[in-house]
Amino acid sequence: MLKRFSAWLGRLSTGRVALAGLVIFLAFTALVLPEQSARAEAASGGAESPDLSFVYSPADLYAMAEAYGPEGRAAYLQARWTFDVAWPLVYTLFLVTAISWVFKKSFPAGSRWQGANLVPVSGALFDYLENLATSLVMGRYPARTPVIDFLAPAFTALKWSLLGVSFALLLAGLLALLWKWIRRKERP
Repeated sequence: MLKRFSAWLGRLSTGRVALAGLVIFLAFTALVLPEQSARAEAASGGAESPDLSFVYSPADLYAMAEAYGPEGRAAYLQARWTFDVAWPLVYTLFLVTAISWVFKKSFPAGSRWQGANLVPVSGALFDYLENLATSLVMGRYPARTPVIDFLAPAFTALKWSLLGVSFALLLAGLLALLWKWIRRKERP
């Protein structure tokens, strides 16, 4: 099933679709992220955010919830279910289509590398799980949310790890494509 899903994503990922994904990603990064970042900074009073942390503990998450205050927590929840629903879709569109297109050009059809386009999908899944878990903790604060408060940091670390791997895969694919192009130019 995953192999078929990966192949389907690969078929959708033409050069034009990958370019459109890049343009949407760059536009969102330039036009939406700065405003959202400023809003989050103002709402949280400059307190740390679980979304931007790589490692934190359940105690850290509760400390963030306390530091946000009632209005900051409300703003956090609103951002998770508006902006942070769209943002994973944007970066996943870019990463999936770019990795799919570059890997089609860099590696033979049927290569295991073609399945690399599923890594950003996994990253987005953990982003949504993180949003759900942190929202539950923030929304229930000061009440404790056992298990979920433990899972939230794990989801965050997995999200960032998978997104880091996704960008590394894209870079590796681009380097492989460059190498393939150079080798082709060297042949008479």
